[in-house]
Order: sequence, then structure tokens, then C-alpha cells
Amino acid sequence: MRFLPRDEKFYDLFESGVQKVLEGAVQLEELITDFNDVALRAKRIKDTEHDGDVVTHNTIEMLHLTFITPLDREDIHDLITSLDDVLDYIEACAERVSLFKLAKTTDEAKLLVSILVKAVRQIEQAVFKLRRLKGADSIMNNCVEINRLENEGDYVVRTAVAKLFDSETNPLEVIKWKEVYETLENAIDRCEDVANVMEGIVLKNA
Repeated sequence: MRFLPRDEKFYDLFESGVQKVLEGAVQLEELITDFNDVALRAKRIKDTEHDGDVVTHNTIEMLHLTFITPLDREDIHDLITSLDDVLDYIEACAERVSLFKLAKTTDEAKLLVSILVKAVRQIEQAVFKLRRLKGADSIMNNCVEINRLENEGDYVVRTAVAKLFDSETNPLEVIKWKEVYETLENAIDRCEDVANVMEGIVLKNA
């Protein structure tokens, strides 16, 4: 048994994990954009989320088997699990859209999911720079942009929910869409959690 695998393996796993998050985010954007084959698309997102769980499990298992790690053990754990949290909320949103049998999308949902995808793309860029901690300033710039997008997402959710209460006459539709909006907001919030972990890694190691 190898107790000292190459440091690169952890970065490989981070990169695989963030690619799964991006895959799920793009799949959710496609679902929210046109609302065709919702159940099938939600199932595909569930499959992507499962693949992400495997990456998370493999990372944590390697962490237990590795005596010397390239980053603090806590940072490795926090980064991979915070990535997993983003994908969990992406899957939860897709599941709600499918289970609630919503008839059509909304402009606010499209805007929120586009913000989510932008935030995840910023995460992807930053994660790929973590290897050997090159481009520390650039990573911090990615994190600043993720924080900005999170603030934008909060504003969109507030206005979207206000619009629901003002214009939607069916109380069940209000409940359903409020749940979808808030789940999207949670996914974007978890992107900020990832950014916070990466900021800490940069500050400790750059």
C-alpha cells in the first residue's frame, strides 16, 4: 500500500471534482432555459452528482491514507466537500423542478442559473491554478468575482420572490418557485464557500 502518493493526485481530484460541478451547472442551465424533457435532464444531473460524490469519496479516502499532504489536511477536506455541496444544491434544484411539475420557466430562474454557471466557471479557473499555487493574485481575483456574483444572486432572489408575491395568483406556484429560487441561491452561496476556502489556501501557502 502506498502511503505517500504523488502530491499531484490531490490536484487531479480537485480538478475532476470542479469539472463535475461545472457539468452539473451547465446541465441545470440547459434544463432551466427550455424546460423540455425535464425528468430526463434531472436524472442526468443526478448521475453527475453521483459522479461528483465518487470524486469526493476518493479524495477523503486518499486523505486518510496519506501521511504527507501538499496542502493542510483541513483545507483539502474543506475544498473537496465545499465543491460537493455546490453540486448537491444543483441536483436538489433539478429535482425540485422535476417533482413540482412546473409548466414553464421564468426569466428570474434563467438569470439565477446563469449567475450560478458564471460563479462555477470562476471556481474552475481558480482550482486549476491551485496546482503548485501558481497565480495567487489571479486566484484571489477569481474569488472576488465569485463574491460579487453571490451578492448579485442575493439581489435577484429578493426581487424574484417579491415579484412572485406581487403577480402570481396561485399560492402553490408561489411556494414551488420560491423553493426553486432559494435552492439556486443556496447553490450560489456554496460557491462563495469554495472561494473562501481557496482564499485561505492562498494566504497560507503563497
